[in-house]
Amino acid sequence: MNNWFKQFESPIDDRTGRSPINCWFSLTASFLCVSWLSQPGAMVIAAPRDQSSPSHHNRLSQVPSLPVQSQTGTQILLNGRPLTAAWTQWTAGGPRFGITDAGLSQAIGVELLNTADATRQPVQWFSDPVAAPLNLGTRLTGALRYLDITDLAQRSGWQLQPNGATLQITSPPATVTAVRQGRQPWGDRLVLELDRATPWQVDQQDQQVVLTLDAQVAATVLQSFKSVMGNRLSSISIEPGASQSRLRLTLSSALRPRAWSLPNPNRLIVDIRPDTLVDRDILWAPGLRWRTQTLTLGTARFPVIWLAVDPRQPGISLKPILPNPGTLIGTAPLLRTAQQAQVAAAINGGFFNRNNQLPLGAVRLDGRWLSGPILGRGAIAWNTTGDTKFARLTLQETIVTPNGQRLPLTHLNSAYVQAGIARYTSDWGNSYSPFTDNEILVTVQNDKVINQQPAGSAGSNAVPVPANGYLLAVRSNRNAATVLTVGTGLKLETTITPPEFSRYDQIIGGGPLLLQNRQIVLDPKAEQFSNAFAIEKASRSAIGQTADGNLLIAAVHTNLDGTGATLTDMAQIMQQLGAVNALNLDGGSSTTLYLGGQLLDRLPRTAARVHDGIGIIVQPGR
Repeated sequence: MNNWFKQFESPIDDRTGRSPINCWFSLTASFLCVSWLSQPGAMVIAAPRDQSSPSHHNRLSQVPSLPVQSQTGTQILLNGRPLTAAWTQWTAGGPRFGITDAGLSQAIGVELLNTADATRQPVQWFSDPVAAPLNLGTRLTGALRYLDITDLAQRSGWQLQPNGATLQITSPPATVTAVRQGRQPWGDRLVLELDRATPWQVDQQDQQVVLTLDAQVAATVLQSFKSVMGNRLSSISIEPGASQSRLRLTLSSALRPRAWSLPNPNRLIVDIRPDTLVDRDILWAPGLRWRTQTLTLGTARFPVIWLAVDPRQPGISLKPILPNPGTLIGTAPLLRTAQQAQVAAAINGGFFNRNNQLPLGAVRLDGRWLSGPILGRGAIAWNTTGDTKFARLTLQETIVTPNGQRLPLTHLNSAYVQAGIARYTSDWGNSYSPFTDNEILVTVQNDKVINQQPAGSAGSNAVPVPANGYLLAVRSNRNAATVLTVGTGLKLETTITPPEFSRYDQIIGGGPLLLQNRQIVLDPKAEQFSNAFAIEKASRSAIGQTADGNLLIAAVHTNLDGTGATLTDMAQIMQQLGAVNALNLDGGSSTTLYLGGQLLDRLPRTAARVHDGIGIIVQPGR
């Protein structure tokens, strides 16, 4: 191995951005010439020019500012290639352009750095993250956060042109001047040397990773490139193009890519390793913090992604979110439900039946029971003042006839079915279809039975649910049907345990309960979960509360060995995050964590459809 390769194997210091690589290149400084297009809202940043030109300094100092109207869109056209990314344009002493942090990361390759200032977002993009981080202003609209790219565009020589809902971005031509590959103890590292900073994107499908660069590959690079593959990198190929090139990698299982950039000279680094999660602490908005960290439990190390929410912060509130307002039937990817509900952040909620797409647990929205709790399982309740309650929850409803006969009800607006009498209100939907054969459906309006009818077979014709009453589904209880005759007056009694839950307008059920008063109280059997569920290793999601009243919503998928988390693992992880109370939510393929237009924990195409979630609303300026 030659001396150069020995130097290359010394890993780049993530904190300083320095490495022996730096001694192999020279830095050529240049300035950018900036001018505005004559069309309103368009901005051109010209390529670097010869500084000896006598007109250079005059051109740089004469930058006219044209008024523009604010506009937004959902797509950018990057060097002729369409990409989905939300953007906005506004006027502040001249036209300003913003792209969401999700769009900027995915379309341009910008990496967000830690910050405690919600108004400024430091980023790394062919820049020194310690000595000279780029600081982009933020523009929060509630559901989305835009990063002001105007100065970055000027620095990088981009042309920006709004065209309807599309923002056209043209970057100067770039060239890959070298590709290096080296083996490290933790995996493989690739370094692509560039003559200038340029946008890049990473797309991963299963174990294949495609890195797209807005750059051509020098002919000498193609001629001299040889793949030095480790046992973790199965194959690597370069697909050159006139203005965009692709680096295609095939990885071994349980490995992920981490791509990042450094300056002086411009380098794009791709690390292939199991532990690609970078510790992150970003104040995304006042009262909403984005965190990532790898936690150790015994010999296992779990990458954890979570949001810390201050529910007492003015402008911050939480609510249950569902994909189909007006009915409980239906599931959708959390990404779609969160965008539809216009929430800034969200996590998947409780359990549901994937076949009929109906809930299997408590959902209470603005004081209305959309679905009642089942089996005494754990739940979280909260109100607008930031007060929160975690406990195992039961709801017992009883109807009382005029002669004092009491008929207990099994469930409210639930897809959980057992013998007895279940109640369905208009919050269930406009109609009800029987779950079992030979149900007797009793319509109650204005506290009086107005109709009784046999329903026939399961799934037969739907029966209307009265808006000012409810429907009783009598299952395997003929004696109850003889009591609920037409004209009978009914009184409804409700008991909630623990009784404090009756004070909360918002409730989401899950289970099992993980922590209560700092202690692990995990008892799947008490909440009637199966033994298989109790010992399963899977992706997990949870919500917790810290001693100072903040809420934590967390997602965990696998440890670095590729094994999922047990319920005990999740309880211990929530403890390490600082939770004193915590509840397990639906897991497995349902585990999904959303923030500002993106999924933080998984690729969107891998996320299952879910019935409900917990949404976080951010109202700027409050």
